[in-house]
Amino acid sequence: MNSFTRRLEASAKKIKADVVVKNGKIIDVFNGEILEEDIAIKDGVIIGIGHYEGEETIDAKGKYISPGFIDGHVHIESAMVTPQQFSQVVVPHGVTTILADPHEIANVSGSTGIQFMIDSAKNLPLNIFFMLPSCVPATPFENAGATLSAGDLKHFYEDKSVLGLAEVMDFPSVFNQEESMMNKLSDAHQFERKIDGHAAGISGDLLNVYPTAGIKTDHECVTPEEAHDRLKRGMYVMLREGSAARDVKALLPVITDRNARRCLFVTDDKHLDDLIAEGSIDYNIHLSIKNGLDPITAYQMATLNAAECVGLKTKGAIAPGYDADLVFLDDLHSVKVNEVFIKGELIAENGQCVHSAYKEEVIPTSLMNTIHINKIGLEDIQIKCPSEATANIIEIIPNKIITKHTIEKIESTNGYFKASIIKDQLKMAVIERHSSTGNIGLGIVKGFGLTSGAIASTVAHDSHNIIALATNDQDLLKAIEALKSMGGGLVVIKNNEILAALPLEISGLMTTTPFSVINERLKEIDKALFEIGFSKEFNPFLTMSFLALPVIPELKLTDLGLFQVKDFKHIDVIL
Repeated sequence: MNSFTRRLEASAKKIKADVVVKNGKIIDVFNGEILEEDIAIKDGVIIGIGHYEGEETIDAKGKYISPGFIDGHVHIESAMVTPQQFSQVVVPHGVTTILADPHEIANVSGSTGIQFMIDSAKNLPLNIFFMLPSCVPATPFENAGATLSAGDLKHFYEDKSVLGLAEVMDFPSVFNQEESMMNKLSDAHQFERKIDGHAAGISGDLLNVYPTAGIKTDHECVTPEEAHDRLKRGMYVMLREGSAARDVKALLPVITDRNARRCLFVTDDKHLDDLIAEGSIDYNIHLSIKNGLDPITAYQMATLNAAECVGLKTKGAIAPGYDADLVFLDDLHSVKVNEVFIKGELIAENGQCVHSAYKEEVIPTSLMNTIHINKIGLEDIQIKCPSEATANIIEIIPNKIITKHTIEKIESTNGYFKASIIKDQLKMAVIERHSSTGNIGLGIVKGFGLTSGAIASTVAHDSHNIIALATNDQDLLKAIEALKSMGGGLVVIKNNEILAALPLEISGLMTTTPFSVINERLKEIDKALFEIGFSKEFNPFLTMSFLALPVIPELKLTDLGLFQVKDFKHIDVIL
């Protein structure tokens, strides 16, 4: 008797189910109701809702039971850990399925990086599916570590874990029907796969281009008006709550009883410490309910809506024929997760993974030692300007990845820009680190509030060059040197000394170090940040990492210089 026949036999009560869950309150995401019935499971699949007997009985003890939570768009690399470590962090929070876009590592290490992520995700308790990076590099206005054509991506569609083409962020290439982008879109359509969007700052009639091209999602909405524009064009709206971009609360007013089925939750980019402290999709649900969203609607968005959006026909609901991915909760509002089952197997309990069958990770040598820069001196990081000059300045918006284009008077010494703690004007640099080109983009940034020292990182979306900002040139140079010495990572400098650092040896983005150890090192970085004057309520490293992304308005900095997103062109720092 094959598994299909066994499931039918068990559903018809001709044989016993493997497992029956009793005394639970099932969240019915189809009818928006709470059911008090048994859940019968055979071979990891739900085969009945009603009254069943099984070889094993699980007493839910009156707990609410939700389908497993689904993160519809996430970059694992932003947590700075491998898929194996990532699964151990998010599964205890009720996340049983994710749609991962490995474009961070792809921008550094190309196809090898993508294959590493796919291989690392196999045989893990977390269901990890992939969307192929569509924009490597993100734009032609910067230098990444790789260039991926449609031909480089096409063979990945043969892997059953690959569900489509990831966020298309190069809108001009779609709008102008650039050949390379058209080939990627055509391949996705040929293989009948999904295509994710990235329409930051796109509105009105221009937005029509994306759904016409078959791009049906967007996670870059920051206002209800933007979300409404996308919904009326038949797109799915992904409500994002990451570490740098926190948009859920602002977007909730757009959700109604009539359009909620086109909305889902994502984290996009979330640091490890925030995942541990706040949670993942469970936090999105809790935040939404806290701010007035109907609880059943919130769970529906986190489960069924996400599954339907990405085309996972056996995920997202507790019903016959669906995978037995279950989350036990104390109540609907707090979203406190007790137990997590994936395909009927207990994987996490009381905030800890109980699944221990993890294989040893093998890291390709080509993903190591990826920092390639020339010797950098003081003369290489000077911004030439006359006295009493006026400059184009990047002003950050806390907990947003968009920025403001600010114009202010700046200070200078001996004909060069001088950072000002009083005016909160810091020097910023982006150094190409993949091919030793010597490219260094220089700019001025406002909003971090540092009073001394420097911070630097090799996590700089999306090309992941070295990015640094400083109150003085000596500490800026020291930060760059430190990153080169440790093969990439995060570093905090003061008075030419390293206060704290986190090495990221895999493509300068991730590490095999256990997540608990990384979390402690991130706490040390937080203490070091306080020592150099940081006291604001946002993540400075994550905020800094998006200051190099030239597809998010308004001003950004690439290795080729200051970039104005509105006109898609580089501009001078000094007016």
